[in-house]
Amino acid sequence: MEPPFPPGACAVEDGTHFTIWSEHAETIDVVLFDADDSEIARQRLEAGQGGWHHIFLESIEPGARYGFRANGRYDPSAGHWYDPAKLLVDPYALAIDRPFVQDPRLGQRGYDTVALVPKAIVTALPEPAFPEPPRFTPGGLIYEIGVRPFTMLHPDVPEAQRGTIAALGHPAVIAHLQKIGVTAVELMPISAWIDERHLPPLWLRNGWGYNSVPFMALDPRIAPGGIGELQDAVAKLHAAGIGVILDMVFNHSGESDAMGGTLSLRGIDGAGYFRMADGMLVNDTGCGNTLACERAPMQRLILGTLRHFVVNAGVDGFRFDLAPILARGPDGFDPNAPLLAAIAADPVLADRVMIAEPWDLGPGGYQLGNFPAGWLEWNDRYRDDVRRFWRGDEHRLGDFVTRIAGSSDVFTGAATRSVSFVAAHDGFTLADLVAYAAKHNEANGEANRDGHEPNFSWNMGVEGPSDDPAIRDARRRDVKALLATIFATRGTIMLTAGDEFGRTQRGNNNAYCQDNAITWLDWANRDTDLEDFTAALAGLRARSPHLSGPAMLTGGDVAWLRPDGEPFKDEDWNIPDAGAVAMKLTGVSVLFNRTEAEVIFADPAKTVPARSVAFVLDDEPA
Repeated sequence: MEPPFPPGACAVEDGTHFTIWSEHAETIDVVLFDADDSEIARQRLEAGQGGWHHIFLESIEPGARYGFRANGRYDPSAGHWYDPAKLLVDPYALAIDRPFVQDPRLGQRGYDTVALVPKAIVTALPEPAFPEPPRFTPGGLIYEIGVRPFTMLHPDVPEAQRGTIAALGHPAVIAHLQKIGVTAVELMPISAWIDERHLPPLWLRNGWGYNSVPFMALDPRIAPGGIGELQDAVAKLHAAGIGVILDMVFNHSGESDAMGGTLSLRGIDGAGYFRMADGMLVNDTGCGNTLACERAPMQRLILGTLRHFVVNAGVDGFRFDLAPILARGPDGFDPNAPLLAAIAADPVLADRVMIAEPWDLGPGGYQLGNFPAGWLEWNDRYRDDVRRFWRGDEHRLGDFVTRIAGSSDVFTGAATRSVSFVAAHDGFTLADLVAYAAKHNEANGEANRDGHEPNFSWNMGVEGPSDDPAIRDARRRDVKALLATIFATRGTIMLTAGDEFGRTQRGNNNAYCQDNAITWLDWANRDTDLEDFTAALAGLRARSPHLSGPAMLTGGDVAWLRPDGEPFKDEDWNIPDAGAVAMKLTGVSVLFNRTEAEVIFADPAKTVPARSVAFVLDDEPA
């Protein structure tokens, strides 16, 4: 049942409507605060049909600070964490007055958290512009950015803007994006988040943001200007021809497991918003809880959030963390799930770019290739097969060419929906991939037990930094080969910020809790030669539209040639030492040489150094 007024705090000319859903709360109060956190008013909402609670308060204007208190049965085994001592953040809050700070008292029953929890702010939205068509189309380069680590050390960005969304609109940042051919930035989560409980005792902070509480309210640390700051940055990026994609975390709440804090959804209606089984929170995320995306309340919140960012900020699309949860119902994953169907049918969202991370920890959690036809998907098989090819694993050539041709064994239909990448925020950086044979996450305080394995990485015989010129040259050579492979790949490709100039996380492949120099991009000491090499690759790709097209590469579009110029035969693909192949397309040939010796290709005539990639354009001499 639809609410009588828009959910959340809706300011009108003579006051504000407060509307919230809870099927199981006995009473819900809205509490108003002054600038010193002192309570100045408390009013009970009227319970109506469909679980909606509502009140209209005269003379409450934008800028007013508020929260909710809900009362009802306390029975965590049934999903009820009602505790009137807990101040609750509005799930539809458009802004909050401070960042979340982790505190064990947030989960302590009966402890009043008014001094610990951010207050929502009644917000008048900027005048929305009619959403323009997305700037990004499949086949472009997505550039994954963590707003804070990307800009914290940027020398050209004013100090007051470093670490914020506003920095993304700075001319120096935009010039860099244009230099390397970025067609859309993908911002790691910018919704307000909270640290995991175990981090403060370790003196660590979550710097990635994958622990959201309210979804529409931007984190004040990276968006002190609120939604207007995002709107302005999007406008500047759009003016430069660059789209904006937001990474959204709708799979879990930052309220964690049964021992976590009661901050918002848990205290409003845990049984309605979270998945429960056998008296326990379902944990298909590894983060302590799983949101019930199969139910109408959560679907309404997700759709409202997505519309908000399109209408009020103009974003071009969304990437969904642990996306199978969006489409998992009682019978498992369903690509025709109501939420995905509602996104496709929504007039605001239907033309937006939708990208799935197609795996989670739940039953049937690996769904690569199974999302709806209009969705793009992160392709971890590309990541692993390309790594294994360049590492020198045997019998990888057939897998390698399948990946760079669009992964036709994964995606059905004429078009590839792959988002092809070799490194992302989660895992080794591109530079660390060739410098560490094993992960080194000791700084995370978990005895190196955390982080993804296997990594299919290699180190040239020395683990970590080396002063040996030969090793350093070999590593740089392999990074160039990996970069060239990405830019030679059919369909949408992705780089993570800084991989184009050699960023390192010192072997840490799970640096979510390193809000420090481990993840902050070192702009002053970046490898500008490697950056220029990446820019040259972007230029070659731009001049070769047959590389970036969304259609699968098939026999009629591409020829795979041996170094002697003859077509590969079926028996050639699995030769253990087959490490050289030419990909011949209309207008361009790409020559891959994984071997330790130079290879002379007959068609096109070109000598390719050891472990490198060469592009040959038809209109240029080889």
